[in-house]
Amino acid sequence: MTTFSSLQVYACDPARTRGRRYAEVPAPTRTEYQRDRDRIVHSTAFRRLVYKTQVFLNHEGDLFRTRLTHSLEVAQLGRSIARSLGINEDLVEAISLAHDLGHTPFGHAGQDALNACMTDHGGFEHNLQSLRVVDLLERRYPHFDGLNLSFETREGILKHCSRTNAQALETAEPDGVGQRFLVRQQPSLEAQLCNLADEIAYNAHDIDDGVRSGLLTMDQLRDVPLFDRYRAEALSEYPELDTPSGQRRLLYDAIRRMLSAQVYDVINTTQAALAQSAPSSVEAVRTMPTIVGFGDCMRAQSQELKSFLLSRLYRHEQVVQTMGNASQIVRDLFRTYMASPPEMKPSFAEWAKGAAEPSVRARVVADFIAGMTDRYAAREHERLTGQRLLD
Repeated sequence: MTTFSSLQVYACDPARTRGRRYAEVPAPTRTEYQRDRDRIVHSTAFRRLVYKTQVFLNHEGDLFRTRLTHSLEVAQLGRSIARSLGINEDLVEAISLAHDLGHTPFGHAGQDALNACMTDHGGFEHNLQSLRVVDLLERRYPHFDGLNLSFETREGILKHCSRTNAQALETAEPDGVGQRFLVRQQPSLEAQLCNLADEIAYNAHDIDDGVRSGLLTMDQLRDVPLFDRYRAEALSEYPELDTPSGQRRLLYDAIRRMLSAQVYDVINTTQAALAQSAPSSVEAVRTMPTIVGFGDCMRAQSQELKSFLLSRLYRHEQVVQTMGNASQIVRDLFRTYMASPPEMKPSFAEWAKGAAEPSVRARVVADFIAGMTDRYAAREHERLTGQRLLD
């Protein structure tokens, strides 16, 4: 197992962290990144992820992935790969567990609806919102807002950022987490790995959930080379699974093989890239092109899988109809709270009441809505409008 003493020179070393925004005495038994992970796990926003949509709404089935289970799967994949690369597992885990804290209820439909509502007020980016959660919205400590995470964890959470928002971050925090978007540098290898582990995880579990829901079939998945290769391998080794009762085991085994192949491909490709570029430090990594990645063949096949899921699952008529109703819930909530802030929880209502500018009020409303779980948003909408849009 990779330990603190066996990190490679290009790994983030917690003893050399760029620190926290508010200085704290180091923990006696934990590294800075372990401390970050623990703060994330104990946060309110993390607990809410269990009732936030991945693809299927929370009430549609107990076994479908949520933002919480997705984050755990990303962390597991990330740690496995990090161990082989000699980079910091604890930092990878912390970033993975926090990367979706800012997601709205109802998945991407909720995010798109809230972004549309915020068009005249700076827009809404869920990556930026995740940073806002850990920097400001969590209220757990007496001396500062947020979780006061280390720079490296915060940098990894901010996967994407518009130039406008990056400039605002840089103004508020010079040489901070927004700077790399302005100077076009890369984040740490740990952050790069989390980005890819996120993709690997959702491609795999969306296949599983899609079949479980009945919206995808094993026959349809035979059109996806990346999946069909491992389905055929599994069937060759276990021909007894070619029966109606064996289909679930066949699906699991094919996904397991596909995940393993992707993990090994990332490890091998990244090790080769590291040998060629030979970064001597974390700062050297930042000045180089992206190092963590798939090989050309696996990248192309992964993209084919993503395209398949987009057309056959995410744009499936049943999913689109449900998400259309979810989008209306977000829009109606935003409009109602903007017109009547006291309808929000008292802390947010008070915050909005003190906002002199409409955009400041809108941001408070967006914070409140983004923090909702699916079922809380649906209940609030029914309370305020008398309509039940989700059964």
